[in-house]
Amino acid sequence: MGYPDRPGWLRYIQRTPYSDGVLYGSPTAENVGKPTIIEITAYNRRTFETARHNLIINIMSAEDFPLPYQAEFFIKNMNVEEMLASEVLGDFLGAVKNVWQPERLNAINITSALDRGGRVPLPINDLKEGVYVMVGADVPFSSCLREVENPQNQLRCSQEMEPVITCDKKFRTQFYIDWCKISLVDKTKQVSTYQEVIRGEGILPDGGEYKPPSDSLKSRDYYTDFLITLAVPSAVALVLFLILAYIMCCRREGVIQLVHHSAIQKSTKELRDMSKNREIAWPLSTLPVFHPVTGEIIPPLHTDNYDSTNMPLMQTQQNLPHQTQIPQQQTTGDFRLTTFQRFEVNGIPEERKLTEAMNL
Repeated sequence: MGYPDRPGWLRYIQRTPYSDGVLYGSPTAENVGKPTIIEITAYNRRTFETARHNLIINIMSAEDFPLPYQAEFFIKNMNVEEMLASEVLGDFLGAVKNVWQPERLNAINITSALDRGGRVPLPINDLKEGVYVMVGADVPFSSCLREVENPQNQLRCSQEMEPVITCDKKFRTQFYIDWCKISLVDKTKQVSTYQEVIRGEGILPDGGEYKPPSDSLKSRDYYTDFLITLAVPSAVALVLFLILAYIMCCRREGVIQLVHHSAIQKSTKELRDMSKNREIAWPLSTLPVFHPVTGEIIPPLHTDNYDSTNMPLMQTQQNLPHQTQIPQQQTTGDFRLTTFQRFEVNGIPEERKLTEAMNL
């Protein structure tokens, strides 16, 4: 009570909202002799009735019950709340007592494998998290427990193989123990490295009065440093810009092709501008025709003001296949031959009558 959370050594676990909650942990030597009061508040989910209870935990010193020989087992097929059940814990201590045969045997600490860095198992095949159980006794370890330390079993553990332990069958019926993770601690052979901490008064020694720096310090001119700071990066940036401009403009591939393409575009534009105001020469079919007998000039088919912008440069002249000669009798002994000639101007057929005088 009086704190926002439970003590650091005390843990709480509840798997589901409808399962039992479990408080467990092992206090340290600093908590000996100090009663710990836990205020528990619960409510009914259906009726919303609340209840409050104060749990008082009295911590006694372990020196009154010395257990110098301690062994820690890792049980794979148990969760921490399952192991904390009095029946299960009693069965495990009974199996250890049959193997060890001490006069006094107690459980010292029970820790979930997740608190030791273990991974949460997959929810298949009823896999368990695993639990570490440390027990202490007043007699040395039995020969069965010492079998884990022999070289053959250490080699098998390094190869991730199960060691050969003769007393494993006494646990196998209910507890699946990983013998490669067993830890045997003999506190009778350990040298105490604890050093008493001598605490002082918490007051720093007097170092005298604070003396600020004098006003005789020379001022430093940072103008030159400022110019150098700006000039050097600017010069480097200018050099890089010039190199990039030279590469992009002067050393660019395909410059000749670009110039040639530009010349073609320029010539095309000039030809288009000239085509709007050009004066096309008349085709041969539109030039003046001289009469073969009289020598008279026959006028062209089109006048001078004829729009020649749409006139093709060359015209097909197919006169022979379209000529028809019809003799005409005028007076006795005189005939006149009339020739009809077909022309095509812009794809449109046009006939013209030519008269020739012939003496028959």
